[in-house]
Amino acid sequence: MKDIIICRCEEVKLSEIEKAIEDGAETIDGVKRRTRAGMGLCQGKTCERLIAGIISEKTKKSISQIIVSTKRPPVRPVRLSLFKGEEDDE
Repeated sequence: MKDIIICRCEEVKLSEIEKAIEDGAETIDGVKRRTRAGMGLCQGKTCERLIAGIISEKTKKSISQIIVSTKRPPVRPVRLSLFKGEEDDE
């Protein structure tokens, strides 16, 4: 049962998340920093609620007490034309 993958993007298993919580992670960001769970392509959209549930179960805190992961915008704006392969006029 410990080999269940919780974060599919980063292939983080339940046992890894439980170990992070045992090591002191009490927030989603704490688990993310220790395991990379939530740092994949979906940015936690798939696994964040699962991780919050695991933290809640292990720490006996309610879901509302668990701090939600911080979301960050890209480092700098990027022109959409770069993704299409078009040359930039500038």
